[in-house]
Amino acid sequence: MKKIEDKEIIIIKESEKIIGWLRYSLFWDNIPFMNMLRIEERYRKKGLGRLLVEFWEKEMREKGHKLVLTSTMSNEFAQHFYRKLGYKDAGCLLLEEEGLEIVFKKEF
Repeated sequence: MKKIEDKEIIIIKESEKIIGWLRYSLFWDNIPFMNMLRIEERYRKKGLGRLLVEFWEKEMREKGHKLVLTSTMSNEFAQHFYRKLGYKDAGCLLLEEEGLEIVFKKEF
């Protein structure tokens, strides 16, 4: 619950039911890195993911950050979602027995 108390998890609800969340941490202790964005299946394709990301980006800008990061596996559709939101490819990470992880950045 520390992440919720520290506001590092942003939750979206409908009638008190959690239908999505965005979780982040600080990469190298100073760059906001979105670790997870999750919208429950039946609520997808309604713009909620975009709203959560835009809200988070606004919060990060207000805290003085000039850059945010996120990542996704190369075989996941999410890479296209982030690019549509203005994220640029910043590199990748390849670990043994794992797929290629694409790192994205967005500068303000």
